[in-house]
Amino acid sequence: MITRVKRKLRRMLGRNNNQQQQLPDQDLIINDKHIIIKKDQLEPTLPLIKEMAGVRDNLVPRRKITHLSFTGPVMKIKGYYYLDDIPIHDDDYVKKRLILVNMLNKKELPNINIPLQDIKVDGLHLNETISEDYKWAGFQGEINFSRIELGNKPLIDSEYTFYIEIEMNVPGQDLVRKRFPLGNIESFLPNGFYSAKMEYFSARRHLKYNLLATYDREVKTLKLVSSKLKDFDPAELDMDEAIRRTPFYRFFYSKVFKQIYNFCCLFPIKEKKVLFASDSREDMSGNFQFVYEEMLKRDLDFDYHFMLKKGVGVKKSYTELIRLAYDMATSKFIVLDDFYPLVYPLKIRDKAELVQLWHAVGAFKTFGFSRLGRPGGPSPKSLNHRNYTKAIVSSHNIGKYYAEGFGISDEYVVPTGIPRTDVFFDEAYQKEVKDRLYEEFPFLRDKKVITFAPTFRGNGQQSAHYNMEMLNLDKIYEELKDEYVFLFKVHPFVKNDFSIPYQYSEFFYDFSSYREINDLLFVTDILITDYSSVCFEYALLNKPMIFFAYDVEEYIQKRDFYFDYHSFIPGPLVKTTDQLVSTIKREDFKMEKVQPFVNYFFDDIDGKASERVVDRIFLGIGEEDEEELQS
Repeated sequence: MITRVKRKLRRMLGRNNNQQQQLPDQDLIINDKHIIIKKDQLEPTLPLIKEMAGVRDNLVPRRKITHLSFTGPVMKIKGYYYLDDIPIHDDDYVKKRLILVNMLNKKELPNINIPLQDIKVDGLHLNETISEDYKWAGFQGEINFSRIELGNKPLIDSEYTFYIEIEMNVPGQDLVRKRFPLGNIESFLPNGFYSAKMEYFSARRHLKYNLLATYDREVKTLKLVSSKLKDFDPAELDMDEAIRRTPFYRFFYSKVFKQIYNFCCLFPIKEKKVLFASDSREDMSGNFQFVYEEMLKRDLDFDYHFMLKKGVGVKKSYTELIRLAYDMATSKFIVLDDFYPLVYPLKIRDKAELVQLWHAVGAFKTFGFSRLGRPGGPSPKSLNHRNYTKAIVSSHNIGKYYAEGFGISDEYVVPTGIPRTDVFFDEAYQKEVKDRLYEEFPFLRDKKVITFAPTFRGNGQQSAHYNMEMLNLDKIYEELKDEYVFLFKVHPFVKNDFSIPYQYSEFFYDFSSYREINDLLFVTDILITDYSSVCFEYALLNKPMIFFAYDVEEYIQKRDFYFDYHSFIPGPLVKTTDQLVSTIKREDFKMEKVQPFVNYFFDDIDGKASERVVDRIFLGIGEEDEEELQS
């Protein structure tokens, strides 16, 4: 290109040979590497110098925003952008991007470039006609401003104006790049503005921002203002007296407790003593309830003890800790249903059993020592879970995954089935639950029920959140309100601010505080989940489910699964609200995948898991013995 410009310059200034030429007044020097132009010759040659640099002043932009909308902090945008006289026949040679220009911190913060997807203009359904020469002028994009910064953090607090940039690199022609404001987008902000909240959660930081979108009349483009509302370390909050622990208490909890346990090991083990201990429930519910009731039903001669707290952070008194150490040392059976940090540093006595009635069903996302080396995974030296002597699972097919996750031998994993799934085979119980729910919540009887039950995002309770902005509530309401009601069953760890718009209060209902999700499944017609183990229980009902996994690629990369996600899930995968609604309306549920899924993840489909747990764990009756007794 520079050679072509040299030739033009020489012709312009009366020179036509290829050797170095110099005007008598030193106006121009041209050789293979340099073009030097004196000030008084600059004006007539400036257009050619710009051409050499890829700048063309005669390019007329044609652009229009045809759609711009917000759902929470998520913006969708569509339109077209092209330059007169530069055809766009092939999308490989064109790039379009949004440029967010930081207006307040220009030196500290660079502009943000957001690639747009090139689409054909006929996909925009325009009223005007655009030449076939510009068929790839269309674009579309979806931007989540709550996850736009490094580490999936919200848009940094500042003011931003929007520009759209086109870059074209057609073979044999110059690189062209042009940037312009979006144009008049005021009609897409019917109230003159739009606002939303943006949040970020980690174990050490909680952020909250307000996002305000307005129309900048002076520049004729979209303007965003991000304002920080909160920024704090959750560990420093004094919200719960139980969290504030003195140095002596911490010493007692971590050191003295173990010494008391070791001392109590001098006492004999009581062969009939059973301790139920949980740091995730304060009542006998879940697997505990079904096993305990089965033992009571048989009138077994056991001595039962309990230490139940609603969370790991709930403080145990000194008296409770001493009693717990004694009970652990003298019980024949120590029964857990979840993570229990106090027990892991202890050496379980030779004739005692530490039994894990794990709360989840099946094997889905990796956990425990299956996550070694991953963010949030355990240290190779961790003692967590390693001292279980028995752990129950739903199927022999998944025993190896639980053994790996807990860091225990395969022989300690027992495929009894999961006790709390017994209700899925108890028709009388299901009828009782349905009647009770219909009486308490009559709207459940009148329409079909969709239950939305995703798992949380984050590495644990401190950072647990869910990006609710990924659901377009307006769209769901408009498309499904006549036939369905929509229940939210959000994980109890989730800390997001979430409220149902009042105008939709007779369609969306928040059941997050409802304790037993299994009961809700009995009145559910369609389950929407993502990576939660609730899909295992629901599959037992042979009803349709949809997997709304908007971040599946990121989740696979960071968390991973024991199985290929796409082939594993017993239902369709959707990533957007539009796909979700379309799947429900078409009833495209892939029901043929449900029964093979059940057959693989459940050895016994008979509602007798509680019986098998009592037989094999507490009474020592093996699988072979059970078969003999049944025959």
